[in-house]
Amino acid sequence: MIQLWLGIALLTVLALSFVFIPFIKANRAQKNAETVGRTHKNIEIFEERLAELDVERVAGNLQDHDYNELKLELEKNLLEDASDDEKTVLPMQVGSRQLVAVTLMALLIPVISFGLYFQYGSAQQLQVALEGPEQVQFASGEQPTVEEALQMLVSELEKNPDNAEGWYILATTYMNVGEFEKGVSGFKRVLELLPEDAPQYVGVMGQYAQGLYFAKGGKMDEEVRQQIQRTLDREPLEVTALGLLGIDAFEQSRLEDAIAYWRKALVNAEPAAAESIKSGIQRALEQLATEGKPIPDVPELVNASIQLQVSIAPQLLDKVTPDQTVFVFAKPVGGRMPVAAVRLTVAELPKMITLDDSLAMTPQAKLSLQSEVEIGARISFTGQPQATVGDLQSATVLVSVKDSSEAVMLSIDQIVQ
Repeated sequence: MIQLWLGIALLTVLALSFVFIPFIKANRAQKNAETVGRTHKNIEIFEERLAELDVERVAGNLQDHDYNELKLELEKNLLEDASDDEKTVLPMQVGSRQLVAVTLMALLIPVISFGLYFQYGSAQQLQVALEGPEQVQFASGEQPTVEEALQMLVSELEKNPDNAEGWYILATTYMNVGEFEKGVSGFKRVLELLPEDAPQYVGVMGQYAQGLYFAKGGKMDEEVRQQIQRTLDREPLEVTALGLLGIDAFEQSRLEDAIAYWRKALVNAEPAAAESIKSGIQRALEQLATEGKPIPDVPELVNASIQLQVSIAPQLLDKVTPDQTVFVFAKPVGGRMPVAAVRLTVAELPKMITLDDSLAMTPQAKLSLQSEVEIGARISFTGQPQATVGDLQSATVLVSVKDSSEAVMLSIDQIVQ
């Protein structure tokens, strides 16, 4: 299977076609199929995010009722896949403006595509497709080529035409190898099979719009615009649809509009995808400067990270054990939900850590979106972030996100009363 993806990536690079890969899991596609167990990685992510949510109770600001509601939301999210869609460009001669679109898409493939797919996608089902129906034999024992794998996927879908997940794999593979018309047909089939209230539905709508865009030679005609609008009517911050509008605006030298679309796309973009979008915004800003036009303020481009040196006061060392849990967090001033949080153990202290957007609980709650945050650390004797009498904590430190250049010293030197 590794050879297949390497082959797809190679063909993509040779064709200068860079494509998006969000993910979906068609949880209603096969009613009689055995439910696939959640991976250990998904569980780890859930536990980390739950710990980050619990950090709020460390400060004693989160009531049990609110905590239970937020925890329930995380548990529901564990049962669903969230899609992160990004873009691709057609093979064409690249000028200064086209280069931004190409660069934006090129960054998404190695950073997002394979990572998200293998973490959340259908690797097991694709492996079955690669091993193929029993009648498919490879005398040499070699892995199938991309064309052979595609044919096996087609054969599997002929036997099971209502498998939305299989159609999604086929559609994205067609997009990767530059067969955009077939990719469009595949995404259309996924939309026919998925319930409209499925969490993945809007994401696939965006991918369908993107497939139409590239199938039409990278042209934004009325059909593509209508599909984009239908997508944004359902989700105004859908990343792929906004990304397409940004690329189209950039190609037409409407640089301010491109920046505005991409800034909106950043709201729901995962950290890795956000970096790619930011690079597009930066190129648009550079082009505006070259043309002598006013440069808009883009606070999202601020490199938001805070360095922390976390330690325990010497007089409290005899009160802790190496395996006890340490929570370090940043939250908005007067806010409740952390925008970044880290879970450590006493044995790791003292330690230098970095809080940034990669530690955000949700795309809408990022460190980079704050002007100031409150930083704190707590050792929990119960292993839970909720503050209890006898826990050890640091003083809360107010930090300016934009002006944070020196490491913040956090000393755990207080006993919770």
